[in-house]
Amino acid sequence: MRSTRRNAQASPAVALRRSMTATVAMLAVLALLTCTWVVATAQRAVALDPFTGYLMAHFTGESTSGEQIYLAHSTDGLNWSDLNNGAPVVVSTVGTRGVRDPAIVRSPQGDRYWIIATDLRIASGTSWSDAANRGSTSLVVWESTNLVDWSEPRLVNVAGGIPSAGNAWAPEAIYDPATGDYVVYWATNAPRDGVTKHRIYYSRTRDFRTFTTAQLYIDRPSSTQGIIDTQIVESPTSVGGYRYYRASADGHITIEGSNSILGTWTTIGNLSHMGISNGTGGGNVVEGPMWMPFNNGTSWALWLDQYATGRGYMPIRSTNLGSTQNFQTVSSYNLGGTRKRHGSILQVTTAERNRVLGRWASTAVSRVQSYNFQDRYLRHANYDVRIDPAVSPAQDGQWRIVPGLAGSGTVSFQSVNHPDHYLRHWDLDLTLARYDGTSTFRSDASFRAVPGLASSSWTSYQSYNFPDRYLRHYGYVLRLDTITDANGRADATFRAVS
Repeated sequence: MRSTRRNAQASPAVALRRSMTATVAMLAVLALLTCTWVVATAQRAVALDPFTGYLMAHFTGESTSGEQIYLAHSTDGLNWSDLNNGAPVVVSTVGTRGVRDPAIVRSPQGDRYWIIATDLRIASGTSWSDAANRGSTSLVVWESTNLVDWSEPRLVNVAGGIPSAGNAWAPEAIYDPATGDYVVYWATNAPRDGVTKHRIYYSRTRDFRTFTTAQLYIDRPSSTQGIIDTQIVESPTSVGGYRYYRASADGHITIEGSNSILGTWTTIGNLSHMGISNGTGGGNVVEGPMWMPFNNGTSWALWLDQYATGRGYMPIRSTNLGSTQNFQTVSSYNLGGTRKRHGSILQVTTAERNRVLGRWASTAVSRVQSYNFQDRYLRHANYDVRIDPAVSPAQDGQWRIVPGLAGSGTVSFQSVNHPDHYLRHWDLDLTLARYDGTSTFRSDASFRAVPGLASSSWTSYQSYNFPDRYLRHYGYVLRLDTITDANGRADATFRAVS
């Protein structure tokens, strides 16, 4: 007992030390909170930078390379320029090795991005019936910290737990500030209450790696009417009475409003008065509704894919989403050189826009001239690569020298008439090959442009992954080689000309 009383009645010196310790601890906590607030504020500031452009992720159709990820850029939201010279930006190497319906997602802090897409490749010969009933139940996911350097693709089996699920199509994602995570939603064809049709399911995630069990999100009361394409847009100022609006292809293009993503949704109307439907109402039959807030903060575009006529996307515009009567057609727009199929549009800041354009803006067409045979130019012929005079057809000898697929200050040679093909080495031979999305391809197709080995006013191209070897011709055929003499230096020297 005496020992307990001594501990309870500490000396003044001990009490002072305890007080000082508590003060130091409190100051440390305050410092930590201040640091956390500063970091969080800095992160929020990134997201709050003014939006000055738009980035569209899309696919182009059922061609050999059409079911991959393409990007386009716009400054006004209506007139678009294809990026990467109209070639895919990232390519799926997993699942079906094809992707459709990409959604591009930004974190609230603006420090991370994801692309999620349908794992489906109709161009491989898959029928729509097989794709819907016996297709992939996974989504394909890419991740980036800067919008230009993307991870390898990965599969996430979001619908695998849905009984007898046939597929997972048209994924979308939106950040939910109420819970601090993302709601990912997609369409799955599966039996429920004795009826098999497409319904919208959802899952939650914080990192696009771990997902909660799929739950039913939207089911139309009709026993036959399915729903596939749904996309949500946020109206932070609740113009029209709701914070969130969604458009769904369910026979019509149905517009709904809600104040919470997973709460109760109110039907606002459809577009039948504009002669637009998803089939049930006839008229202009469309799909793939794609929202785009204009950067003016006062209006929205809803892009609709006129798939029935093959005319591609058309925009309609509204300044008040609370009534479908507020939508108006837009007559002046330009979608660029490639067909845009179901995707999504991200508003981008100046910093984001500059990064994207710095990597993928269209580049000039060049010919590549040999130093020691100046009447000969680099060309592809039957996917082999050589130097020839009087190249015919001329586009076989035309290239775009673009930022290297491997990054790190490299360049790659993109074919003009086969824009999804690049010059790459294979067993030290040079060939023209379709980009397959792998890191090996990126390395094989990337070179460092250095002062010419035979003349510093020309250029030599050093292999990225075999830096002791250079691009050279030998017997007029291109290969990678070590350079040891004057002939080799001349063979390995080139220049780009218009």
